[in-house]
Amino acid sequence: MKYKLKKISGDASFREFYRLEKKNKTSIIVSAKKEKFKNLIVYAVVNKILNVNKINAPKLLSNHYSNDMIEISDLGEKSFYDHIISKKSKLNDYKSLVKIIIKVQKIKVNKYYKLGKFKVKFSKYSLNNLHKESDLFFDWYLEYFLKKKKISKIKKLLKAELNKIYKKLKFSNNTFVHRDFHVSNIMVKNKKLGLIDSQDAIIGNPLYDVASLIDDVRIKLPNNLQNDLVHFYHKNSKLKKDDIENLKNDFDILSVQRNLKILGIFVRLSIRDGKNDYLKFLPYTWTLIERRLRNPIFKNLNILINKNLPIKKLRQFKKI
Repeated sequence: MKYKLKKISGDASFREFYRLEKKNKTSIIVSAKKEKFKNLIVYAVVNKILNVNKINAPKLLSNHYSNDMIEISDLGEKSFYDHIISKKSKLNDYKSLVKIIIKVQKIKVNKYYKLGKFKVKFSKYSLNNLHKESDLFFDWYLEYFLKKKKISKIKKLLKAELNKIYKKLKFSNNTFVHRDFHVSNIMVKNKKLGLIDSQDAIIGNPLYDVASLIDDVRIKLPNNLQNDLVHFYHKNSKLKKDDIENLKNDFDILSVQRNLKILGIFVRLSIRDGKNDYLKFLPYTWTLIERRLRNPIFKNLNILINKNLPIKKLRQFKKI
């Protein structure tokens, strides 16, 4: 049987992707040697959960786990980023993505799932998870600018304050969370939206994916559009109508937490993995953090940041 195999652009994970063409049909080969269980088995399980709940995601076509790969259905070559980037009016398109988040949040998760001999169980976001992620800012981003001795002192001060802030989250960790919901992880094929890159799914705060989408570092959305989307989510979600203050509280906290993590991850991708394309997003990541730090809940964090960090230097990030 004749076939064509072409490597396609990857993401920030350890996976590699190939488009397989045979009999005028295409599929995607996902290859992973590191973090293999998560990147292949968990990914396949989450995709099945999404499809069962009528959310378009890649379907598992064949499992070759012993050979470090799986074959999944092809959701096309066009991402939502490609679809939306040149559009002047973006509100209605983004509302479609918010509706997908709401569908994801309606999923009732079982205690565990099985795929062949493997068992997958989803953990809950914990305070430790939040810190582990935002610690990437200290351990990678600041590492590039400051001496280790100074980083250690700053990390201790800021982490103590972040701990107080994370404890002020209002909503429980009881919602299925994609955990990396942004415009490059939505594919568009025949006007149908498909969700990919779901292997990090977890049970967490309902505002995590909302903040991930609306405060996405890849597209600069005006503040008024961001606010409209937050209110659209509030109006259409399962949250109570008087929950708007709690919603805004958790949105701002999780946006700051996630974008601190992103600063660290994107620098790590450059230094460790030689992936420099993500560095172009860092200035706007700072803009998003500053936008959310206006919330009075961050008053002490703002004081600590301005007192202990060379902010101008940090914002003027240069290619490594």
